Amino acid sequence: MDRIERIYKIEQMLARHRVTTRADLLDALGVSLATFKRDLEYMRDRLNAPIIWDAELRGYRYNDATQVGPRFQLPGLWFSEQELHALATMQYLLGSIDKDGPIGRQLEPLMGRLTAIIGQDSVDTAEIKKRVKLLSTSARRNDLAHFKSVGSALVKRQRLEIAYGARQSRQTDARRIVSPQRLIHYRDNWYLGAWCHRSNDIRTFSLDAILDCIVLDAKAKPVAESTLKKYYDTGYGIFGGASRSWAKLRFTPLAARYVEGEVWHPEQRGGFDPTGHYLMEVPFSHPTELIMDIMRHGPDVEVLGPAALRRAVAERAREVAALYG
Repeated sequence: MDRIERIYKIEQMLARHRVTTRADLLDALGVSLATFKRDLEYMRDRLNAPIIWDAELRGYRYNDATQVGPRFQLPGLWFSEQELHALATMQYLLGSIDKDGPIGRQLEPLMGRLTAIIGQDSVDTAEIKKRVKLLSTSARRNDLAHFKSVGSALVKRQRLEIAYGARQSRQTDARRIVSPQRLIHYRDNWYLGAWCHRSNDIRTFSLDAILDCIVLDAKAKPVAESTLKKYYDTGYGIFGGASRSWAKLRFTPLAARYVEGEVWHPEQRGGFDPTGHYLMEVPFSHPTELIMDIMRHGPDVEVLGPAALRRAVAERAREVAALYG
C-alpha cells in the first residue's frame, strides 16, 4: 500500500468513526509506527487535515472546532509514478507563467496545492525545471490592467463600458457598451468576445487594446451558445463570422512533411495527390490571419482558391518582393 492509498484509508477510518485508535489504524495500514506518524504529518502539513490526538478517548479524530486556514481536501486522484511526474511537469509549466501577470497571481494558490499533493520528496522537481522549458511566442507584453474587471463582468453577467484603441488607425474608438460572452486565450494573447451594443453584433476585442473599462450594473445581453459557437468555431483563428468560405491550399512535398500533422482548423480536410503534394482545405470567415499563416510557408504553398484569397496572397507577396527590389 503506497502513501496515497494509506492517506485515503486514514481519511475513511477517521470519517467513519468519532475516534479511531492507533492500534486499529496501524493494523489497517500494515505499516510501522514511524511510517504512520510521517503520514499523519504529511496530511496535517501539506493537505491541511485537522487531525488531533484525543488524550481522553485515547485515539485520533478530526478537530470539531472551527478550522482556521485552508480547508482540508484530499487529492481527487490516485497517482502512479508517471502521473506524479506529469503533475510535477505541469507545476513547472504553471510556474513559468509571468508571476506578476493577471494569470500568474491567480495561480499561486493552485501552485501551493500542487506542491502539497506532489510532495518534494516524491519527485525531483529541480531536475524537471532544468529539463523542461516553456516558450511563449508572439505574446504581447502588456499588464492587462483590466483583466480582472473583464473577467468579473463575464462571470457575473454584467455589461462593460470600454474605450478601445484600434491598432490599424492608432485612434481610440468612441466609448462603447458591450455584453461579455467569452474570454479567449489564443496564441498567448487574451481576447474578449462580446455583444457590441453599438454595432448590434458580436465583436472581438484584444484585452491589451482596452484603454479604459467600467463594470456597469446592467445585466449582459444573453447570446445563445449555438450563435457563439457558429461565430467563433467556424471562422479561422481569432477572426469569427457567420459566413465563411473554404481555402484550398497545395503544399510542396517538402512542406507536406510538416503540414500534414498540423491542425490549422478543427474542421480542416487534407490528403496527398499523386505527385506527393499535400492538399489542405480550411474554412475561414475573415482572411487576415489565414493569409499570415499561408505567407510563412513562402513558395512552398499555393492558394488554389477561392480567387479572392489567391489575389490577396499574391498582392502580399508582391509587396514583400518590392521591399527587396
